[in-house]
Amino acid sequence: MPDRRLEALTHHEALRYDYLSKNIHFLNPKEKAELEHLKAKLAGELVSYSQERNLSQDALNALPVYPKRENSKRYSRKEKHGDLDLPPYPNGMATAFDKEQPKERIKGLPAYPTQERSKKVSRPKIHERVEQPVKEQSIKVKSPKPAKKKRNFSFKRFLKWIGIVILAVLTGMIVMFVKGMNEITSGKNNYQPAQVEVFNGEDTLDGTNILILGSDKRVTQNSTDARTDTIMVMNIGGSDGKIKLASFMRDTLVNIPGYSSDDYSTDLKLNSSFTFGEQDGDQGAEFVRLVLKHNFDIDIKYYVMIDFETFAIAIDTLFPEGVEIDAAFETVGGETVTEVEVPDDLGYAQGGAMYQTIAVGKQRMDGKTLLNYARFRGDDTADFGRVKRQQQVLEAVFAQVKNPAKLFTGSAAVGKIYALTSTNVSYPVLLAEGLGILTSGRGGIERLTIPQQGDWIDTYDMYGGMGLDIDRDNYKELLAQMGLR
Repeated sequence: MPDRRLEALTHHEALRYDYLSKNIHFLNPKEKAELEHLKAKLAGELVSYSQERNLSQDALNALPVYPKRENSKRYSRKEKHGDLDLPPYPNGMATAFDKEQPKERIKGLPAYPTQERSKKVSRPKIHERVEQPVKEQSIKVKSPKPAKKKRNFSFKRFLKWIGIVILAVLTGMIVMFVKGMNEITSGKNNYQPAQVEVFNGEDTLDGTNILILGSDKRVTQNSTDARTDTIMVMNIGGSDGKIKLASFMRDTLVNIPGYSSDDYSTDLKLNSSFTFGEQDGDQGAEFVRLVLKHNFDIDIKYYVMIDFETFAIAIDTLFPEGVEIDAAFETVGGETVTEVEVPDDLGYAQGGAMYQTIAVGKQRMDGKTLLNYARFRGDDTADFGRVKRQQQVLEAVFAQVKNPAKLFTGSAAVGKIYALTSTNVSYPVLLAEGLGILTSGRGGIERLTIPQQGDWIDTYDMYGGMGLDIDRDNYKELLAQMGLR
């Protein structure tokens, strides 16, 4: 049965009493007075079990045991102790009987800490409690992001760098092109820029048609007797990815409105239209366009007219080491040849020989040699052989200009050639169409010669000159099948 003699003391007083009781032989006068004070407080009171467990057995044995009084009266400290000057209770511990107790305490005794009583909070009865509604909270659950895989190759980054490279290449090409043009237009050399002629080009149904003319006179001379022995229509950018090249023999007889005897007679040579146009205010290219439309139903958007000297300069500028070509000639006088002597108009004009010897087989030709090879018609195929060689030369140039190493040096050459060439092609169009030539070549080059070998009748034009009479409707259909419309 637990001893219940410490009920009158607070928890702190009980701990203090336990400590002083244990060390009673070592107390100083103040501590002895304090112990006596606690003992006096315990007179006639019981101890709670909760306080008892904090005291040692020796401290409990030292406490006096008083008999329990039934119906004992509760006295105030003043009544119990008279005029004894005792220290006051700590704040919050005084009873209703002690309200009149003076607040002075015995001098020298310690003041115990204040222990405030906790206020009782009235709680509603169980049947009176109201359940508070639980607020619904939307909890956003973030779905875990998949871990990004580290990629060594980024397609977007690759495209970005490709774009930068292309932009740099285009910028370099433009700079070199302007530099090449400036060499001609600056007046620092003997060349004069070519003049642009009137040309009312029409769009083509598929791709772009370009008229290519080769003049025997400088395009800056405004010569009324200029002639052309090269008449070609080139189609690029078509849906089939091919370059189409149609070559017209200069002696082909056609109808030239306003110059032929009537609207139907084919009594004038095709190259006569160029001469008539040059005599009518430098419109040689425009007249050829109109005649080709009238006789073969071909729409042409652009023209490029280059003279023989400019052609040689262009080749030497674009290909300093020459153009690689497999030279071939037909029989001469019915005999096979290993070499031929070709007229050298440019060399003779510069004080050289009238002829140049060109061997059969693969070789590299400079500009003058390539021009003489393309213009030669002294073998047994005459003009037909010349047209065939012209197509071969143009095809060889296209094939070798695709070399990426010539993008910059080639741009300077193109700028120089552009200044020397009469054309209605602007540089942005030239750049776009030039790229079209490079990409169209993937499908090969489709060639057509008008007329084909032996597909004509020799006859005379209205001036008595020998000409080639052909079936125009047949070739109109062949051109349509090629896509040159």
